Amino acid sequence: MSARTLTPVLGPPVTLPDPGRHTHVQFRRFAGCPVCNLHLRSAVLRHEEIERAGIREVVLFHSPADELRQHVAHLPFAVVADPDRLLYAEFGVEARRRALLDPRAWPAIARAVVRGAWELLRGRGHLPAASQPAGRLGLPADFLIASDGRVAAVKYGEHVYDQWSIDELLSLASTLKAAE
Repeated sequence: MSARTLTPVLGPPVTLPDPGRHTHVQFRRFAGCPVCNLHLRSAVLRHEEIERAGIREVVLFHSPADELRQHVAHLPFAVVADPDRLLYAEFGVEARRRALLDPRAWPAIARAVVRGAWELLRGRGHLPAASQPAGRLGLPADFLIASDGRVAAVKYGEHVYDQWSIDELLSLASTLKAAE
């Protein structure tokens, strides 16, 4: 992978690859996506553990930066807007109608809706915009990029909640570190 600088919606620019550690690049859907928020919550809860493992988190959404800012201000890692889906295309991350229709995703969708409603009632959440310029459809994808720029591992989701768990990410990073 060629070196590049990404501009998060908040915080300083991010160099990819990061010469000092591995980078977990997550491709998510749109700002305020309840299912995406469910997964990101697990990353927030274990952020210190992820950092100790030598991994930097970078999350991309296909929403405009202005819209994304209000949904991600609480996240402890870099969040990048890619409203034209340029990086999505470069990394081969797709959008499919069946992303929400897969029965394997339904339990996560139900949990995400309940969790999102609870956050709204508590005044801690924001509804996603009614219209999403890049659409609401999309599949998640995970990339673990080594400090030398090599794509060490990849997962293209088959449905809306098909991504690496934090335990899988940590295991992959541990294997990568042992191989260096």
